[in-house]
Formats: sequence, structure tokens, C-alpha cells
Amino acid sequence: MIDIRSDTVTKPTDAMRKAMAGAEVGDDVFGEDPTINKLERLGAEMLGKEAALFVPSGTFGNQLALFTWCPRGTEVLLGEECHIIQHEAAAASIIAGVQTRPVPAPDGVLPAEALRKRLRKREIHAPATSLICTENAHAMGRVVPLSAMDEARETADEWKLPVHLDGARIFNAAVALGCEARDIAARADSVMVCLSKGLCAPVGSLLVGGKDFIEEARLKRKIMGGGMRQAGILAAAGIIALEGQTRRLAEDHVRAKKIAEGLAEIPGILINPSEVDINMIFFSWPPAKDAGTAARAIQTFGKHNVVVSHRGGGLFRFATHYWIGDAEVQTILTASREAFAGGQTL
Repeated sequence: MIDIRSDTVTKPTDAMRKAMAGAEVGDDVFGEDPTINKLERLGAEMLGKEAALFVPSGTFGNQLALFTWCPRGTEVLLGEECHIIQHEAAAASIIAGVQTRPVPAPDGVLPAEALRKRLRKREIHAPATSLICTENAHAMGRVVPLSAMDEARETADEWKLPVHLDGARIFNAAVALGCEARDIAARADSVMVCLSKGLCAPVGSLLVGGKDFIEEARLKRKIMGGGMRQAGILAAAGIIALEGQTRRLAEDHVRAKKIAEGLAEIPGILINPSEVDINMIFFSWPPAKDAGTAARAIQTFGKHNVVVSHRGGGLFRFATHYWIGDAEVQTILTASREAFAGGQTL
């Protein structure tokens, strides 16, 4: 099957499976798992931070950051379409006990003026702002310029607030921006990065930041049930993800652009290939607003052994990754031409 629903569907490479089978392990809650310790040192070094902490998932890492930074009853400012708001099941209200205040953020950019209008000090009617969250690459597939991140950082500094970066795909963002991941991470006090998306590790993310922050996060991770004992079996794959998979992400971007350009040639599809920054292609096919039409299109893809995701309202997302090569790109485009045939007249 050619699965382009997400880059989360990637399976571990043969090298990862071999490394996992032979991983040296210990009790990570006691700090005694050598493979976990190696992964955390590597992640901190690559992102230019003092320390790192291995966590089960990206959502776990983001919510752990909020739990660590924010006193209960405070407020977090973040983009209205970001992952923490849209895809983390209101966890901030349950785990950290904070209120999230969305900010309009076109293409993931948090305008300084919009942030300043929403920053608050504690008073009888209002909670204090305790954290600003940014995201790069953005959940909608766009890359945020470093200059825009600088504006958010400067605004946070004016109020002496920390910045957390949801960097689930920070290495994709770095490729697209032509910089190092540490250059992006430098604009935040803490960063979450996923190992299990386009980097192919089967499980896990890292939360990185200052030494004191990570020590506090280690305690909060235990509270959240994230002390996973002999997790070096998982960390072994994460090391390969960071050392090797980060170097090949440009291939995924090139193939995503090729798919976008092919989709743009199909009448009835609404897409701008120039807006494909990383490995994710978002586009609209208006006839799919009808559930039956959407289902038939998905069935047509299935005939070509292609699994796709319809996000509702005619919006689709395709994602390229390690297991999507040039031959798979051609199959995806062939299936797309058949599935979306006649769309301009519907």
C-alpha cells in the first residue's frame, strides 16, 4: 500500500530494527539507560540546547512543556490553527490547568501586534499570560520565516515570558529555510521535535531546553506517566532518525512539489504548488464536500493501492515520506487523475 495520509505512518527502517534489537538498555527513570542518554545528548546538541528529555509523543512533549512552564490558572497565547489548539484534545486545560487564547496566525505567523493586544497581566477579571507558543513548520504545512519568529521572540522578551516551539517537523522547516535546526530552535526557550513522523522512528519525541527546565520537566513527565524504564529500545531508532533521516528530507520536499504540480494540472482541483513548503500537500476538490463523492474518490485511490486522507469540506492532505519514492509519485498522480476526473463539471 502507498499510504500518504500522513508522515506518521512511516515504519522503521531495517537499520532501525537492527539497532532496536541490539540496543543496550537500563532504567531510564533512574537515568541509567545509556541509549536514552545518548539520544538526549544528541538531540540537545543538534538543537543547540543544554538538555533534552525523551517522551512518548509530540502531544505529550507539547503538553509537558505547558505543564512545566505555566502556573495553573494562567493563559497561553498561540496560533488559532496550531497543533496544540486543533489536535491535542484540549489537554492544556486538563494537564496544565491553563487557558489557551488563540491568535490569528496566517500561515503560522504570529503577528507581534496581535500578540500585544492579547498579552495580559493578572487582575480581578483576567489571567496572566505565562507562555507564548510558536510552531515551525506549521501544522498546515507552511514554513515560518525566521524574521517572523524573531518578532514573536522580541514580544515575549518585552514581557519576560518564555517561548515554546512546537517543532514537530523542525528539520523539515530547516531544509525549507536553508538553515540549521538549531537556528530555528534559538528563537525559543523550549522545543518539541518528533522522531516518529518523517524521520521514521516508530515511537517518540524529544523536549529540549535549558538544564533547569528539563530537570523540572523530568519530574512532570513522571507525573504524566512518561517514565518508560528500558526505553532505549525505542531511543535506538531515534538516534538513527536524527543522525541519518534528517539528511534526506529534501527528497520528500521535492516529491511533494512534484505531486502538487501534477495535481494543479487536474481540472477542478484548487491548489497553489508554490505554497508547498515541506512534505505536505493541502488542496481542495469542491465536489468532495458531498460525502458520497468523497467516498467514491477514496475508493478509486484504493483501487490503485493508495490510501489518502479527506479532511472534510473538500480538503485533502497528501504527505510524502521515506517510503514514497519516484515510482509511488507516479502512481499517486495516476490515481489522482482518475479519482478527480470530471471535477470541473460537478
